[in-house]
Amino acid sequence: MTTASVHKALLVTGIAIAGAVASSVPAIAQDKYPSRPIEFVVPWGPGGGADQLARKIAPGLEKALGVSLPVINVAGATGQTGLTKMLTSANDGYSVSVFIADTLALQMEPSTKWKITDVIPAAVMIQQPSAFFVAENSPMKTWKDVEAEAKKRPLKVGVTGFGSADDLHVMYFTAKGLKMQSVPFPKPAERYTSVLGGHADLVYEQLGDVKSFLDGKQMRPVVIFADKRFPAFKDVPTGKELGHDIIINQFRAVVMKAGTDAARVKAVSDALAQVAASDDYKTWLKDQFADADSFVPASGAVAFMKGELDAMRKYAPKK
Repeated sequence: MTTASVHKALLVTGIAIAGAVASSVPAIAQDKYPSRPIEFVVPWGPGGGADQLARKIAPGLEKALGVSLPVINVAGATGQTGLTKMLTSANDGYSVSVFIADTLALQMEPSTKWKITDVIPAAVMIQQPSAFFVAENSPMKTWKDVEAEAKKRPLKVGVTGFGSADDLHVMYFTAKGLKMQSVPFPKPAERYTSVLGGHADLVYEQLGDVKSFLDGKQMRPVVIFADKRFPAFKDVPTGKELGHDIIINQFRAVVMKAGTDAARVKAVSDALAQVAASDDYKTWLKDQFADADSFVPASGAVAFMKGELDAMRKYAPKK
């Protein structure tokens, strides 16, 4: 083969390769989403409210999206360890995470490395009031008893972590003159049982998350942070009744990494909307003592989260 023939052959081959690459670009861009499993990160241990939510909605999401959503628990640092796992993945929509109020509260700390703009909420799925609980056999039967005891000695309060919404409540009452000390239990099961085993005097939690303990008469609420009393706990006062206006409802959302294609965020948000509209999910919300109108779509979730952060700042200690 002559030199000219070789050059011609190479030129033809080069054109063919370039054409193949060019023709593959639209194919990649037009790939159906999702076309493979989506990793569903839960930044908390098994058994807690975040884990319960993920495992409740995963089957519905799998049906709506047509792919599996394996739930992966990555606990630690008030939800930041799992969130970091999601944030260090590609922003291609194949990793989503549960995101809750306790983790959002960390935005009030200047040293927090991630920003609220690093995530895109696909939807808020549940909103629940919280309460202080004591063991059923505790000598503290009422909130009045708790106040009296907290003036004598420091009461240990089981919380998710320092800087969380739980911790904000402890700081609020400490500022009111009560002796309280936050004790972090990042694993939900340990937090729930801390008050039963005497490792904590109180635990701050959502009513629905400890429902099995309430049904089993193992613990009971002494004050609920809500606008009105719950029929199921009609004898338990709200903080508002007692002159404490602090109400930081727990919320749990599903978020994606910032920069994810808007169409992919919408696909996940639409699937979450289908799950939230189902009778089964509505029944579950009721069983969790949650707000029946908990669902907030992606279009309103950013404003919702910013509003919740503003509410937390209202009760945070002034620095």
